Amino acid sequence: MVRSRRCAVLALALAGLAGCGHASVADTPASTAAAARLAASPAEPASNPAGPRRVDLTVAVSGDLLIHAPVWQRAATLAGGQGYDFAPLLRHVRPWIAGADLALCQLETPMTSAPPSGFPIFNTPPALARAIRATGWDACSTASNHTLDQGQSGVDQTIAALRRAGVRHAGSAASRAGARRLLVLRRRGVKIAILAYTTTTNGLAPPHPWSVKLADPDRIVRDARRARRRGARVVLVNLHWGDEYRHAPTDAQLRLARRLSRSPDITAVVGQHAHVVQPIRRVRGRWIVFGEGNLLSNQTAACCPAATQDGIIALLRIRVGGHGAARARVRRVAYLPTWVRHPDYAVLPVGRALRRGWAPADQLRASWHRTVSVVGRGPRLQPVPRRLPR
Repeated sequence: MVRSRRCAVLALALAGLAGCGHASVADTPASTAAAARLAASPAEPASNPAGPRRVDLTVAVSGDLLIHAPVWQRAATLAGGQGYDFAPLLRHVRPWIAGADLALCQLETPMTSAPPSGFPIFNTPPALARAIRATGWDACSTASNHTLDQGQSGVDQTIAALRRAGVRHAGSAASRAGARRLLVLRRRGVKIAILAYTTTTNGLAPPHPWSVKLADPDRIVRDARRARRRGARVVLVNLHWGDEYRHAPTDAQLRLARRLSRSPDITAVVGQHAHVVQPIRRVRGRWIVFGEGNLLSNQTAACCPAATQDGIIALLRIRVGGHGAARARVRRVAYLPTWVRHPDYAVLPVGRALRRGWAPADQLRASWHRTVSVVGRGPRLQPVPRRLPR
């Protein structure tokens, strides 16, 4: 889905990071002159004999879609007995997803026509794919520790469900030929490659060597180089990695981040799996989003850390070209703290939910402070909003 304009919320958040160090940044769509100017920028840069014109892109990347039984049961209730409707659970974050130039989700669980099941062997109703599309995601990583829960049939049916919904995927494959293909999308005249891998399959052996992409650093670097040769000017690597319920990156994560950061072909690395948020840091000058937590799940303090209700949507502000440069760099990162409200499992943007009274203020404030204390902030890294309303 090529978007002719971004949501004003992204314009405000990212324009604020550009230089207004003390400005307050709104976290909801609003009509402003600055946003209008950004929205009115040409969708396709004109040709430039001296080299490619500069293009600024926003890429939104979100945390795990982890569909436990109470979540699909809620979706069944919302559908009124006619299947499952997951879209209402995600509607509050749609402005940030649909407003980005490109949006990538993490689909942790397989989707098949068999009866749904939860932990430890997941199976999710394929109706989730329609909600993914309706919310605005363009593609999903399908490489996770649960990719193989339903065997090769689960891999095949997941890919088919996404294809029917018009959502692309990376990280798993239905055939050897499919595994060789790289996902390269074009946005505003720029080719963007999305590479996805997992470090674990929970001990399940892949049915085929090509069923799911495992996070071998040499393979990732080779794939990134191959994507560049296909004309990609942005290469994003999505990793399912880390230790569950641990905020700090593991030694293995840090080693892999350092290895990938040495590749001139990789623009940024984003990750999920820990079910709690992890820091966003620059490693050797490359932005690494170590972990975005859960976007949607049933996890709470009743089973797990309270922070499992927290998540972020990372908003990567990428500048492509300019001055004849062929490649791209992430100039700054904004992130939207989210919180899953129970018992209806609505995913709430924390700042907006606090202003509108969508959940208890003390729980929303605690979530925001937990998230920001872990993810971090700085001149080129800020939460949205930068400050909570009093």
